[in-house]
Amino acid sequence: MAAMEPQLGRKTISVWIIHYLFVLHLIPYGNGLKCHCNPCPETAVNETCLAEPESKCFASVRVSYMEEGSLETWTWGCLPPGESSLMQCKGNEVPHSTPTSIACCDSGDECNKDLTPEYTERSTTLPPDAEEPKKNESMTKIALLVSVTVCLIIFTITITFIFLRYRQRELHRKHLLAEAENETFIGMGDTLHDLIEQSQSSGSGSGLPLLVQRTIAKQISLVRSIGKGRYGEVWKGKWRGENVAVKIFFTTEEASWFRETELYQTVLLRHENILGFIAADIKGTGSWTQLFLITDYHENGSLHDYLQDRVIDTGEMLALAHSAACGLAHLHIEIFGTRGKPAIAHRDIKSKNILVKKNGTCCIADLGLAVRYISESNEVDLAPNPRQGTKRYMAPEVLDMTLNTNHFDAFKQADMYSFGLVLWEIAGRCNLEDACEEYQLPYYNYLPHDPSFDDVRKIVSIERIRPEIPDWWQSDQYMKVMAKVMGECWSGNPAARLTALRVKKTLSKMVEQHTSSLPSMKS
Repeated sequence: MAAMEPQLGRKTISVWIIHYLFVLHLIPYGNGLKCHCNPCPETAVNETCLAEPESKCFASVRVSYMEEGSLETWTWGCLPPGESSLMQCKGNEVPHSTPTSIACCDSGDECNKDLTPEYTERSTTLPPDAEEPKKNESMTKIALLVSVTVCLIIFTITITFIFLRYRQRELHRKHLLAEAENETFIGMGDTLHDLIEQSQSSGSGSGLPLLVQRTIAKQISLVRSIGKGRYGEVWKGKWRGENVAVKIFFTTEEASWFRETELYQTVLLRHENILGFIAADIKGTGSWTQLFLITDYHENGSLHDYLQDRVIDTGEMLALAHSAACGLAHLHIEIFGTRGKPAIAHRDIKSKNILVKKNGTCCIADLGLAVRYISESNEVDLAPNPRQGTKRYMAPEVLDMTLNTNHFDAFKQADMYSFGLVLWEIAGRCNLEDACEEYQLPYYNYLPHDPSFDDVRKIVSIERIRPEIPDWWQSDQYMKVMAKVMGECWSGNPAARLTALRVKKTLSKMVEQHTSSLPSMKS
């Protein structure tokens, strides 16, 4: 009896251990499905895993593409908690870059063992609505490419057209130069004076016939440079022993050369107090082109240079002033008739643009900025020239930019302001009873040598200062009248200024009066 009790105790302990292990085995599988797994987690038993409550079993397949072909990769297992949603189990219906399919089940343990999800190779292209922005972007790039291409084609065509036009013009010039090689329109005994006289009597206007002009231009030899300016350079030249002045324009100043040549060719422009025009021509040697304007040569140079070098008496003063006024009046006046002359305003009157002839009279030069009035159409022919007049001689309305460019008289009135300053320069060098001023430019005591536009505007337009008139001028009858004339010429009110014709008549009376008084003075 005592021996049986230990055996009974050992059996009891063994039964309890077996029950305990059985319970431990049942605990993990008590609340979820057992799913077939491959590959399996470490806690798997007999290729099964335990799904969490409310979770499912799954089977999936993924296709990989290789050079040898395609490879299917199968996977079975338990879905993690919270991933048994419709989206997870229907993932095969979403396009994948790699074909993939998944199927889920919860009908019983290892229900996924028999699942065979099928995959469909689908395109990963976005639906039409999603592709629209990409299409728009593509269309924009295509439109930009087409636009750039068209612009390049147009640009190329334009450059080619310009080049061909330029080449054609150069060839035309060379052709004209070649033609001039053998031209002999001028007799050996003819002088420039004879040729000009013949041209005037034949009614061809100012200057010579064009073919004769080219012949003369080719035969001129340049002697020495006598001046430079913003337009180019002036040379003394020789033609058959006669002196001529050759104005050579920079190639960038072709518009100014053409304008001045055109104006000098105006019918009835030739006048003893306007620089005599002889010829104009273009000389080219390959890439080098020279624009020639050939005129009479006056060894005294400009009025500016002439007044610097000498003191003048009353008679010389009146001759210079009166002849300059005659030239300006001839420019301003319009001559009516079948072959009439239009009115012309100079727009750059100054002492450097007035030359002194050998007989002590003046002639007006440099018509590059001149403007014409076409009375038939009431139009002002303004040159398409970017150059402006000389700032020191600009009228107040020009400085204020209030000049009415549609009204021709406004240009003539601006000329008269400038001419008043020239009269002041001439009168300032008149020697009367040993009282003579040093030669100075207008406003020399108010402006620097090369003033700016604003400098001149401040003095002339804003402060309304004018050149000083010495008191002693009032003691001489001629100087007194000169002071009155120039004062009325540079009036701040353009409409109050004297006309060139009025100044010419006033100075003409003074010349007559002075000439008639000479014999009595000598006696």
